[in-house]
Amino acid sequence: MYKQVTIPLTLPRLAFAPLFGAAVGVTHEQPSRLTWREREMKFKTNKLRDAVSYALVMGAASVAGTGIAVAQETTDEAKTLDRIEVTGSRIPRADIENEQPVTVISREMIENQGFASVADILQNLTSSGSPAISRAQALASGEDVGGYYIDLRNLGAQRTLILLNGKRLGVSTSGLQDLGQIPVSAIERIDVLKDGASSLYGSDAIAGVVNVITRRDFEGAEANAYYGAFDEGEGKQSFDFTIGTRTDRGSLTLSAEYSKEDPVLAGNRSFSKYGNAGKNFPFSGWSLISQNGVWIGGNCPSGLCTLDRGSDPTDPNNYHDITPAERSNPNEVMFLQTGLERKSLFVSGTYDITDKIRFTSDLGYNKRATDQQIAGYPGNYGFGMLSADSYFNPAPGADQYWFRRFWEVPRTTRSELDTLRVTLGLEGSFDIGEHQWNWDVGFLSNENTLNKYGHGDAYLPALQAALGPSYLNAATGRVECGTAAAPIDYGTSFGGGQCIPFNPFLPYGQAGDGSLGNADLQTFLFPEYHDVGKTKTTDYTANLAGTLFTLPAGDVGMAFGVEHRNERGRFVPDAVNQAGQSTGLAAQITQGSYDLDEAYVELDIPLLTDVPFAKELALNVASRYSDYSNFGDTTNNKFQVRWRPIDGLLVRATYAEGFRAPSIADLYGGSGQDFAFYVDPCAGGQPGAGNPRCTADGVPATYVQLGQGGVPCTVSPCQTNTPFISGSNPELTAEQAKSKTAGVVWSPKWVEGLTVSLDWYKVTIDAAIVADSATSILYDCYVGGAESRCASVTRDPTTHVVTGLFAGLNNVGSIETEGYDFGVNYRLPEFAVGQFTVDWQTSYVSSYDQKADEAPDTLVVGYVGTPGVFRVRSNLGVGWEKGDYSLHYMARYYSGMKENCVTNAAGVPTRPCNDVDHIDVYGEANPLNHTGSNTFHDLQGSVKLPWNATASIGVNNLTNHLGPIMFTAPSSNFAYYGGFDIGRFIYVKYQQRF
Repeated sequence: MYKQVTIPLTLPRLAFAPLFGAAVGVTHEQPSRLTWREREMKFKTNKLRDAVSYALVMGAASVAGTGIAVAQETTDEAKTLDRIEVTGSRIPRADIENEQPVTVISREMIENQGFASVADILQNLTSSGSPAISRAQALASGEDVGGYYIDLRNLGAQRTLILLNGKRLGVSTSGLQDLGQIPVSAIERIDVLKDGASSLYGSDAIAGVVNVITRRDFEGAEANAYYGAFDEGEGKQSFDFTIGTRTDRGSLTLSAEYSKEDPVLAGNRSFSKYGNAGKNFPFSGWSLISQNGVWIGGNCPSGLCTLDRGSDPTDPNNYHDITPAERSNPNEVMFLQTGLERKSLFVSGTYDITDKIRFTSDLGYNKRATDQQIAGYPGNYGFGMLSADSYFNPAPGADQYWFRRFWEVPRTTRSELDTLRVTLGLEGSFDIGEHQWNWDVGFLSNENTLNKYGHGDAYLPALQAALGPSYLNAATGRVECGTAAAPIDYGTSFGGGQCIPFNPFLPYGQAGDGSLGNADLQTFLFPEYHDVGKTKTTDYTANLAGTLFTLPAGDVGMAFGVEHRNERGRFVPDAVNQAGQSTGLAAQITQGSYDLDEAYVELDIPLLTDVPFAKELALNVASRYSDYSNFGDTTNNKFQVRWRPIDGLLVRATYAEGFRAPSIADLYGGSGQDFAFYVDPCAGGQPGAGNPRCTADGVPATYVQLGQGGVPCTVSPCQTNTPFISGSNPELTAEQAKSKTAGVVWSPKWVEGLTVSLDWYKVTIDAAIVADSATSILYDCYVGGAESRCASVTRDPTTHVVTGLFAGLNNVGSIETEGYDFGVNYRLPEFAVGQFTVDWQTSYVSSYDQKADEAPDTLVVGYVGTPGVFRVRSNLGVGWEKGDYSLHYMARYYSGMKENCVTNAAGVPTRPCNDVDHIDVYGEANPLNHTGSNTFHDLQGSVKLPWNATASIGVNNLTNHLGPIMFTAPSSNFAYYGGFDIGRFIYVKYQQRF
């Protein structure tokens, strides 16, 4: 349940009050010069607490660099350091409530949900789009796997800026910011600004800003335990401990957290266990490259032969046509969701050097370990034929074609990411006449160190040797490499292992010479691969804010500041993969760095106050100049109007310019390979079938797209059998954006506790950095007629399948989205039965359009209604509290989705298809299938216990609802949308306060 307001200045002084002025704008509660420490200093008589407090006070002194204890008596001296952070402005002023479209998620709201990570909490915002890397994308690779990312407005996670206490979170080389490095136990609240803010925060703040505010000034101790599990048994658990103390001059808060999430096997869910189309389409997506082995051109009618189980593989008569049930279902051993383990430590400290100067510091450490597993590699003759002189050759005298999935050795990846974050700052205030000014200077260092350990891809020289000549050594009684005339001794070092022959025709589970079940053969063929990476963000900031002078309508506020930032990153794949010497995807080193210098200014100008139809009318303007070492400079402006015609009614509007600088991987990434999922428009039933462009490339109108193993595709998109190439572009420039918002917030006086808000938004991005997809390139080439898009496409002249394609990056695209956010928050009067609250938040997307490039013949394609870009998302939350008991319910609604139908060569749908007459933007028939809406229900009950504890039990997805089968596998590698719940999840929580 989320409240659509900013933090009002009239709130009582909370534990999070003294925050980083260096990060964002700050404000004072009153113009009085009272000390921020003039509050109750009541310490409970708890020996454990007292001992811990003393230790932490000593630690605070150490953090501040004084080397002495700082416990002193409270004084009445004037201090002016008390501040409340305002996400979206840097100017302190008297009234900030509801000025901007900010969603505030308080700590209480976090505790009333059953989600154990920051990203899970944010993913349930109605304005959130598809996950950047869903945990259901088992085939994802690279440095970002295992991170938690948030995507506002479906504009991409790289276009949402993440702040931690107002300072940037460190980024990967691809520009992604991992929210998982922030322990939930350390969070006081989360501000989500759904507005462009590049003029204040710089690059990436196109879709909005997420500002995670940590607990500071916390006093006491708190421990939490959380455990939950799906109905099928996979569990999640977390344990955390927070302790803090404060004195009249300093504070220190420490949070430690451990969390673990079990992996989920695809075979444990009905939508993923049967293949790529659900249980109603048995064997769909099963691969001809089977764990049973396939002899291509063998002694059976079809020429696709597999061994009679238990028979002699060297006898050519012991083979039969492979049946559908003998093919490979990779989902049986794949993870539907990755396994995660996190260890986090976060420390916040403050120390008042003088009455008007404060030292602040945050220290954070996070270790993330992610486990992935997918099916053994689909080995094939492309890596080496079975030698004519192999002992296992069923037709000696000729090399043999083969398929054999390395089922006995699943491909596993463990990614370990260590994050070390340090912020240091000084902040203070001074007066010029009757006007007060606040200043701050700050330093940030955020370093990520990545180690990836991969196993399950074959080392090609070893595989080729194992498929080479071999013979039965009569002396040892075993099959060995080489020939009797030129033996290779069993045990001779080769590629770090023993040369042991491999028989690709021996099925999984059948013992014998050459069996892949032989542990020594596995050691020989499958070494461990090691990738490493490191990124570092270094940031220096200085800000000054205050009031310039006073107009009849109020004070004119001003803030300005400067920033210098350096980003550097390096990702180094294993040398074997760099050389293309394994069955894994070839990849090159990504390495680069850039610096930038920035300056901004913000003005807040009151125009009218307390006149008819204008209780307040004010203008806020801001501008930021950014100078990058790699692509040049850019200036971005923002204009905001706020108008209160009457008490209780606010009208707000914004026009903002924004930008996103290309990431290190965008600019300096090495080329890499990808087994892409794509749709071939020349295939029968597709829009380009039989057209002149396809015919010119020799593709007949009856062509059926071929996938893995050269087998006709049964779903769309279908995965290529040969890797395509992707790469970076050092000539990229920054994306440019324009965002407009307008809204009203109404709090009628005659209905106490009710707030209603409605906001309109429109975001346009030009020169968007587009990572081409194989489908887009092929459609633009064969359907759109864009000649330049055909340059990198190659086809096999016999099978007509696409065998090569380059998908690079360019500033050629445009994205435009428009919609509305509607919110109702009502705290009802307290009744005898208890206190009720209602929170209803809805996002409506009226349009979401993309254009691949600016060529006149490239048309705009609309995506509203596709998975992730839901027309409507809505959350309804109802809370009840009475005494020590509380109950919280939430319904999460997603409108229906649409996807392309799967058709055969004649254009007849082979899967459910209820919009067969749909015509696409090119005027071509493109049948669609529409699915219905989905609603997930969550419930949590809590009780406060007499010994200062709270116990909770809850259920996410109470009704065990599952979404529909999605044949396009959106945000997933399975026939299911990767952003939906995968089953009912029951959990318990216990909190103990000391």
